[in-house]
Amino acid sequence: MTSDSQNIRNGILSKWHETLSKYGNLFSSDSVSGTSPPSVFVGSYNYPKVLVGPMVPPMHGDTSLLDNPEKWTGKSLEDIVNFRLNLVRGIQKISIDQTEGRYIENLQEVTMSSRPIDSDLIFHKPTSPNISLDGESSPFGPLGEIKSAKFTNSSSIKDIEKVFYDKDLKAQDAVLNLYDSGIEISKIQKCFSIGMLGHKRKLVPTKWSITATDDIISKSLTEDILDYSLIDSHRVFSYEHLGNIFTVVLFPHRWVYEMIEAWYSDGVLGFGSDHEDARGIDHPPAIAGAYFAAKLGVLEYLKEMKIQAGVVILREIRPEYAIPVGVWQVREGIRNAMNCPPIIANNFEHALTLACNKMSISKFEWLSHGKIAELMRQKTISDFF
Repeated sequence: MTSDSQNIRNGILSKWHETLSKYGNLFSSDSVSGTSPPSVFVGSYNYPKVLVGPMVPPMHGDTSLLDNPEKWTGKSLEDIVNFRLNLVRGIQKISIDQTEGRYIENLQEVTMSSRPIDSDLIFHKPTSPNISLDGESSPFGPLGEIKSAKFTNSSSIKDIEKVFYDKDLKAQDAVLNLYDSGIEISKIQKCFSIGMLGHKRKLVPTKWSITATDDIISKSLTEDILDYSLIDSHRVFSYEHLGNIFTVVLFPHRWVYEMIEAWYSDGVLGFGSDHEDARGIDHPPAIAGAYFAAKLGVLEYLKEMKIQAGVVILREIRPEYAIPVGVWQVREGIRNAMNCPPIIANNFEHALTLACNKMSISKFEWLSHGKIAELMRQKTISDFF
């Protein structure tokens, strides 16, 4: 990411913190009793010794909605932020190699649970409203260092239990087994994060596990769609939620993929983009987790339709997206876009025009900050097979 882009991002992050501070009146106590959705979180600060623990709201009952992004379609940004600020995060400092022992094993049972879990946490001192905002994972409320933790009434999901006890299974194969079994991606990400998968197990910071899970599944889906016939039309899909506008262009071409993001800060537009062909991405992604989340959403559509296509995704981040709620909203935004009836364009240029017409940013600006035209001109050896 360029220094100019980073400065704009930092400005946006500052505004996010300013907006979030308005919520105030956050929970503060030296204990919390409630029902975890269930939810666990692994931080990245001070890696490889990280802060690990459950997230528990000060309420009992069916709290599953508080940490289930797949169920948040149609919810407002305020709804989602309020869900998250209800979650009190308990923490203990743990080495990433420590995937066994009573505390971690309890958290693994929490993660495996098919239903919310009654939880009682006692902290060394009252919780502080140290709210996390990183743009990759969803925000959460106050946190406190755990003195003791008790969990009751868990019920393991059998498919997760099976891969948990199979320590000869590679982590990426475990991820794919769970995905193919219909386990929600947000659940798989938690299993990956809390050190439940693979034969060389480690704790993985939540924001890293989110991208890793999306990437593993996307690579598998890419391998599948490379065997399909090319799409026979130019299709434009669109969807808008939470201050984000997404348009997706599919066109007849062997798999190529580009995503371009545009965002506003103090009236200045910032851009970021990444792209790949059938060989995969060959550079560290500038737009990070959003790239892989969007890619997964569109590949699911191609796999279901049994077609191969070139793909361009445009994402306009409007000022209304005042608080980051995680890259799940990119994945779910693209999934929702692909579930909408597409507009059929006459050709690639027409498709781009239709896609850009959905945005406040001109076609010229999108083209000047991406590799779309170059991708269309580019030919590789793979194009001839």
